[in-house]
Amino acid sequence: MMSELPEMRASDAERERIAEVLREAVAEGRLTMEEFEERLDAAYKARTHAELTPLVRDLPVAPDAGRAAVAPVPAGGGGWAERVGGSATSTWAMAIWGGFSRAGGWTVGRRFTAFTMWGGGKIDLREARFEDREVVIRCFALMGGMAVVVPPDLDVEVRGIGIMGGFGDRATGAGTPGSPKVRITGLALWGGVGVERKATRAERERLREQKRLEWDDRRHGEGKSLG
Repeated sequence: MMSELPEMRASDAERERIAEVLREAVAEGRLTMEEFEERLDAAYKARTHAELTPLVRDLPVAPDAGRAAVAPVPAGGGGWAERVGGSATSTWAMAIWGGFSRAGGWTVGRRFTAFTMWGGGKIDLREARFEDREVVIRCFALMGGMAVVVPPDLDVEVRGIGIMGGFGDRATGAGTPGSPKVRITGLALWGGVGVERKATRAERERLREQKRLEWDDRRHGEGKSLG
């Protein structure tokens, strides 16, 4: 995979996209488990695009996929229309005696299945793209846990079942116009699946800055009136 700016600092989302390519490669038998673990560790430690590129250079990818894997992805800045469509970068995740994470600018498959057994997993949709306007995420937690994080403006429907465990549905609710529809189903057996709405750090900082400016304007206006 190539980058036009090899010395540019890598983001968490870019590292996660490289990690997803490696996961797919080991699942297809292109990498041994030892190679996978070595490259995955290097991916999460990488600081620049130049360090990420060699990790997937010998793996088959679609044309320009390499550039996309290390290119910045807008976090909702262009609206929902720009975040729907394209090929899925992940359709499944599994953790047994361990953990998994899907976060950053990954593309959610129209059918995504996650399984944990004596382990944990995180599915973060706040900066994700979506393969289709309707996506189904199936979560199965057996004596394990799973957290699904969705943005405040996403259309979400949760219909999971908890048996001697819990499957939270408080995130169910409509989204803003143009939002994809995400259905979260599955089973938690002696485990738990939590679904929560949460803004990104950048969005929280933007709102704090907006409130600060409004407060400054209000104080400035009050000062003028007293003068």
